[in-house]
Amino acid sequence: MSKDLPDPNGEEAATSPTKRQKLVHRDPHHRRPPRAAPRIFAPFRTLAPITATVAWKDRVFAAWGGDGTIGQTGVWVFQRGRQVGELEIPIDLEEPIEELVIFGAWIVGRCWTRIDVWKSASYEHYTTITPTLSHAPGARNTLSGGVCNMPTFLNKILVGKQDGSVDIWNVSTGKLVYTMLPASLTSGAVTSLQPTPALSTVAIARADGSITIQDIHTDKTIIKLNAQNTTASNNNNNITSISFRTDGHGAGKDGQQPGVMATAGTSNGDVTLWDLNNGGRVVGVLHGAHDPPSPKEGGVSGGINRVEFLAGQDVMITSGMDNALKSWIFDANSLSAVPRILHSRSGHAAPVTKICFVPASSEDAEDTGKWILSAGRDQSLWAWSLRKDGQSGELSQGPVRKKAKKLGLLGKNLEVDTSVGLDELKAPEITCFSCSLNRDGGMGAAPSAGAVWSNAATKKGTTDTSDSGTTGWESIVTGHRGDKFARTWFWGRKRAGRWAFETADGMEVSSVAVTSCGTFAVIASAGGSISMFNLQSGILRQRFPAPLNPSQAKKKLRLLQSASGEEAPASFTPYRFGPGEGKHRKAVTGLMIDPLNRTVISCGLDGKVKFWDFHAGRLKDEIDWSSSSPTMAIAITAARYYKSSDLVALSCDDLAVRIIDTETKKLVRELWGCGGQIVDFCFSHDGRWIVAASMDSVIRVWDLPTSHLINAFRVESPCTALAFSETGEYLATAHADGVGIHLWNNRTLFTHVPTRMIKHDEIIEVTLPTSSGEGGQTLLEAAFEGSEDNESEDEENLQTEDTPASIDAISKDLLSLSLVPKARWQTLLHLPTIKARNKPTEPPKAPEKAPFFLPSLSNADQPTATNGTKQPPEPNRTSRISRPPLSSSTRSQFTTLLHAFAS
Repeated sequence: MSKDLPDPNGEEAATSPTKRQKLVHRDPHHRRPPRAAPRIFAPFRTLAPITATVAWKDRVFAAWGGDGTIGQTGVWVFQRGRQVGELEIPIDLEEPIEELVIFGAWIVGRCWTRIDVWKSASYEHYTTITPTLSHAPGARNTLSGGVCNMPTFLNKILVGKQDGSVDIWNVSTGKLVYTMLPASLTSGAVTSLQPTPALSTVAIARADGSITIQDIHTDKTIIKLNAQNTTASNNNNNITSISFRTDGHGAGKDGQQPGVMATAGTSNGDVTLWDLNNGGRVVGVLHGAHDPPSPKEGGVSGGINRVEFLAGQDVMITSGMDNALKSWIFDANSLSAVPRILHSRSGHAAPVTKICFVPASSEDAEDTGKWILSAGRDQSLWAWSLRKDGQSGELSQGPVRKKAKKLGLLGKNLEVDTSVGLDELKAPEITCFSCSLNRDGGMGAAPSAGAVWSNAATKKGTTDTSDSGTTGWESIVTGHRGDKFARTWFWGRKRAGRWAFETADGMEVSSVAVTSCGTFAVIASAGGSISMFNLQSGILRQRFPAPLNPSQAKKKLRLLQSASGEEAPASFTPYRFGPGEGKHRKAVTGLMIDPLNRTVISCGLDGKVKFWDFHAGRLKDEIDWSSSSPTMAIAITAARYYKSSDLVALSCDDLAVRIIDTETKKLVRELWGCGGQIVDFCFSHDGRWIVAASMDSVIRVWDLPTSHLINAFRVESPCTALAFSETGEYLATAHADGVGIHLWNNRTLFTHVPTRMIKHDEIIEVTLPTSSGEGGQTLLEAAFEGSEDNESEDEENLQTEDTPASIDAISKDLLSLSLVPKARWQTLLHLPTIKARNKPTEPPKAPEKAPFFLPSLSNADQPTATNGTKQPPEPNRTSRISRPPLSSSTRSQFTTLLHAFAS
């Protein structure tokens, strides 16, 4: 039976209050206006930044916007990943909705200073509740964070405020029913509200760390707890989430009584478990459930923002600010009250800075384009599977959490050193990486028995490589910000490797490269040094330029003496530069190695592209752009190598992408058009395109044969990294304001896309792709969106041009032979093979003779006599529906007249 609190202002009105008569609108600008899809890559529409979510029945409600960045607020309804509706938004709502609660016929949204109510059946806006202003000093918002409904209480919600009080409102009438005041004026703002399994009681957490179990009927405190006592060294232990275990176990001396409460906050990554029997006590603390926040200013966020027990189960769910969702289970016969991990799903806790598609090994071509390697500002390296999300995970950096517990970073002994964070125990932020899986041992690779990332140059004695020679070795090399060591990683085992390679001049690693065979790693520094190491043994094998041996030093001395007037013996050399010459004067920004391990290509901020002999370490040739312009020298910021065509793409500080041919050592293309610094770029899978992202938030695509800009689209946030899959299916991008990786489909694989040159005013704006599209769009629906418009435009252009293919013609002197996708006409190259495969193996046979009239299905099974006549079926085996003849007495008048006229 439902209960209802007495209304001090009289009986509840049957009609809606006057506040409900506020203007609401369905402004077309409320929904984001549709944007044109890019011509090559197919996006999916997404939301603005999400501020609150709630799951109700089979639907998910998501509130977004209102933070001043987009100037609008909305609440959209999703079902199975598709948008099925949206809530009606008041015209005067300009605040973000920070919390959503759904109960009965109401949807309640809490903002900074107001509460909006909608009907859950029709999504119509019902009323707006405006609580009284908070009198807390320095309080920006009236509502502090905490809205809940009480079971069995009709149309009532509890609202926490900045001054520590809790208001009880009737959402049907929009009236204030009662206000529960805090026990002390210094208690602080209400940080969390949660109904208890006992009727008419609620748990209230405040900023001072106190937790009270309050009886609503009598407005009396039943239990008062202090969360500050759980971590004595942390004076900012605000409780932001409370949950109660409802399976009836976990409390009491034998653990078979109900009364377990879990609390967590954003100040640390711990979950505190309470036994509320006999006044309440702490029975256990789950230390390090999530990563704690970084003590550095602007560091990686951490802490727990939500803890929840599954109804009637011994399973607890936690979500953290470290972008992790974990489930924990309580063992029935365990002596510990702390649960163990059951499942975990997580990702980058900070924006992604580097991504690449992992190249498949020569023995496993099926994995081509199915894995993505990414590095972020959270000092982590992740592997993402495009086939099964459950296979994705972070590459381990060793016993980091074990070291953190020893230092007290994941326990109660924070007084050891509070200035040291968890990020201090990890490798610095990754700035560059390279990989090759041809010598990777997979899960069977033999790991090192000692510590990870040891320097082979400082190890005493010889290195035993017999195990790694059989099972394989590391396949990934990474460079880190502000670190002079390049580190190795096992791809198959998803963990840190054995070696840390030091740069020759002791400066920061600026670029790395791994040979196609997977045997050698080349690292370069910010000082211009280049060194090559063996990945199996970790031994230094070569430097570029190679150091002079005694004989070479004598020859160079003679050359110097000849320059001073003495004669030197003549000698012939195939190199343009002498031994030990050609070192970069500034930071090396790009390293590339040809597939046959003959040439190492490097470029740097000094504007030079150098070609080194892989084995001898001598400089063979160079391209010098440092003095190409009389007013400004060109600096090369990055380089990409396409091995199939021996082309190298170089991004320069003058906002141009230059293409050089490594065989002729000449510049073949210059691509202009970027409106900001080029952040990242790459070749397409077939080497025909250059895809580049710049600081003006535009992703551009150039066609190399024509040097034309064929596609450009602007995204909401600047792209920080991008990569093209080797299969040509996907373009992966990472952006400055997100922690995820967005995938774009290559539309040219399944539909015709015009590749004419576009102008600057044809740059379109698109939204970033998500796993599900707005309005129920699926993958192919979003890809073919606007195809009808494109076809109509093509038809108009075809009517105005002289030749049918002029719309896509590269030049008026050339003719386009086909407008269909390449995958369709490439089969013509194998036409003889297809004909041979489809050639019949034997001549066709004549069909068997059959009678002109074939029996029906009903008569097919009836036996026939030898002379071809039918045999009558047995009476007892014949199924029929008997219909008695119509007598004149049962006939209607209309039927009788019909029979009369027929006769």
